[in-house]
Amino acid sequence: MRISVIDRERCRPTDCNHECRRFCPRVRTGDETVIFPDGPDKPPIIVEELCSGAAMCVKKCPFHVITVVNLPEKLKSDGTHRFGVNGFELFRMPIPKEGKVLGLIGPNGVGKTTAIQILAGELKPNLGRIDDPPDWDEIILQYRGSELQPFFEKIRSNEITPIHKPQTITELPKMESIADKPIHELLESADSSGRLNELKTTMNLTDIWERPIKFLSGGELQRVAITAAIIREGDVYFFDEPTAYLDVRERLRVGRAIRELSEMGKTVVVVEHDLSILDYVSDLICMFYGDPGVYGIVSHPHGTRVGINIFLDGYIPDENMRFRDTSISFKGMTAQDNEFAGAKTLLEYQDMKKQFEDFELEVQGGSVKKGQIVGILGPNGIGKTTFVKMLAGILEPDVGEVPTQTATGFELKVSYKPQYIEQNYPGTVRMYLREAGGNNVDTADFKTTVIRRLGLEHLIDHGVADLSGGELQRAAIAACLARDADIYLLDEPSAFLDIEQRLASSRAIRKLVQDKLRTAFVVEHSILMADYLSDSMVVFDGIPGKKGRASQVMTLRKGMNAFLSQMGVTFRRDPQTGRPRVNKEGSQLDQQQKAANEYYYVGK
Repeated sequence: MRISVIDRERCRPTDCNHECRRFCPRVRTGDETVIFPDGPDKPPIIVEELCSGAAMCVKKCPFHVITVVNLPEKLKSDGTHRFGVNGFELFRMPIPKEGKVLGLIGPNGVGKTTAIQILAGELKPNLGRIDDPPDWDEIILQYRGSELQPFFEKIRSNEITPIHKPQTITELPKMESIADKPIHELLESADSSGRLNELKTTMNLTDIWERPIKFLSGGELQRVAITAAIIREGDVYFFDEPTAYLDVRERLRVGRAIRELSEMGKTVVVVEHDLSILDYVSDLICMFYGDPGVYGIVSHPHGTRVGINIFLDGYIPDENMRFRDTSISFKGMTAQDNEFAGAKTLLEYQDMKKQFEDFELEVQGGSVKKGQIVGILGPNGIGKTTFVKMLAGILEPDVGEVPTQTATGFELKVSYKPQYIEQNYPGTVRMYLREAGGNNVDTADFKTTVIRRLGLEHLIDHGVADLSGGELQRAAIAACLARDADIYLLDEPSAFLDIEQRLASSRAIRKLVQDKLRTAFVVEHSILMADYLSDSMVVFDGIPGKKGRASQVMTLRKGMNAFLSQMGVTFRRDPQTGRPRVNKEGSQLDQQQKAANEYYYVGK
């Protein structure tokens, strides 16, 4: 079974010599395998039935917009939906369970949102039949004998009320019908369950209760959208990436609210890239794997712990399927408090203060070693970005001085990736990276360590202005790492990235810092990613929006303990992978760790 996919949005037939057709072996023998039915200035069509699989079109396309993949023939009967000729195809479906939370995990572009839209009744599956889409009777017949048969029968007869919190929430303030409405008016009109007063406090909405939708930040907008979904009375609830824009405290708050739905007997499906939160909310896990933008396959369901460990291992035993070359493990099981005790100091900074009209930040001085990565944790609005900007020299402290030299007296060179990235660069990704790092970006080492790991090879000649949010984030991380610097400052590098991309970017950051004996400060909202990447911690506390305090650089264990104790949450270690897992509040282990003041369990 062969799939040929063309990225029609990025195909530029007027700027190439139609290499896909010129070099196709089957075209040279006289077959019409690659055709231009809409004219030579429009994207072509590859006739999959005639394609030999030689993939010369893939190799010769100057813009890297063609993918040809060979799949097992047995998948042909599992086709769920295909988006047009030479478009993405999804195979199989996750199966929701009544009274359970089903977590969906996998990279972006392999069909998680498509699956949710089908289950929510927003998209009718075509079973891969583009020209002759099936009716509901045929769809139900396709799934006869499975748990999806009665589910789709209820969708057809409108017996299920689905509630869907979509992935994209940034368009909400642009909707004229609700932009000027205060959030209480919007939520009160949606409250069909009678739970609004309870959730007003639970979701921390009191301070923004009268604020119009158009003035909400990303995190505030996310909490309102989740609340609007929960307070509606429904049968099946879908949450697509509910923790985007939220800090750790808010993520746990949202996780508890979603768990309560399942405890009320509701069926819940959650797409999430923060593995700690997915572990916390889910009862079952389905993995999505495949080639992003080309095809996606849904695994059989597994228990939460086993499913996440299988995902990290990259191998599904019950399907004999390896979908990643490397397994992922966490160093926390063997992390030592004195890991950098003997390393040479690279940078020292003193106590600093910064005063704004409504906000004040105090920073305790500290020092960092060569090869050390410092994670920065704290709630939103507490001053993390201000701290990083002061280290970058963008903001001047009112008290204290920004370091301008290394500990050995050389001029300090800084590379900074901001939290919010401008997309108005006029050139290509290659030009963008060269402007940042010069000829360094063309070296084999940089291509292997950074460009390939971040999946930028096929985007290198695309315009920066045409990149998606996740693609732009990866390009910005690469540009930051391309610069020759002593200290790398990365503000929320995992935003808009899926779990695979987050882990890949973390590996790229770590390899560069360790190989060149530099240092990095990384602002992060995921406990799992902070644990995976960091050697040490700077922890923020205070009153968000009013006053923030940054600790000195602490060991990973001490820093995590300080941060988690602020939230009253304990973590344990998975014995197989070493990943941090949230303890259920009030559980025996939770009580034991709190009594021992061990909120962050390292292990023996």
